[in-house]
Amino acid sequence: MVFAIDVGIKDWVVHGLRLQEIGQVYVLPFFNFTWTQNFGVSLGLFTAGSPEARWALVAMTGAIAAFVFVWLLRERKLAEIAALGMVLGGAAGNIRDRFAVGYVIDYADLHIGGFRPFLIFNLADAAITIGVLIILARSLLSREKPDAEADSAPEAQKNAS
Repeated sequence: MVFAIDVGIKDWVVHGLRLQEIGQVYVLPFFNFTWTQNFGVSLGLFTAGSPEARWALVAMTGAIAAFVFVWLLRERKLAEIAALGMVLGGAAGNIRDRFAVGYVIDYADLHIGGFRPFLIFNLADAAITIGVLIILARSLLSREKPDAEADSAPEAQKNAS
């Protein structure tokens, strides 16, 4: 779902809104649509300034997405599956952009007056961030406590021998 919605919004931004041509659309006092071509990854890191770097970035993000996909297939808890699905869908949307046009299409511009707490981003970026935060929160907050009986069972078996 994340992938399909991301592709749909980007198609609308490019062809319907024609944001690439007009640059920016004022929506609310704290939100604009602003055209940005992101040649790197999060926070502008690893900027791909050449075709070789572009394809290396596609390969790197593709490998990460493959890892997330395998993890998703092994997961049994719905919350983790949903979070991993968000990460995978977002990654696939951004990989599609890099593959098709050579950069990721970013458009969401949240701001407070002139202060911009975030770089301009897209739905895929938001889904990846939210998915990762859910995974981190669940791993930190919902750790399974070791069962006292299970821990003492090997010791009891040893003593019985």
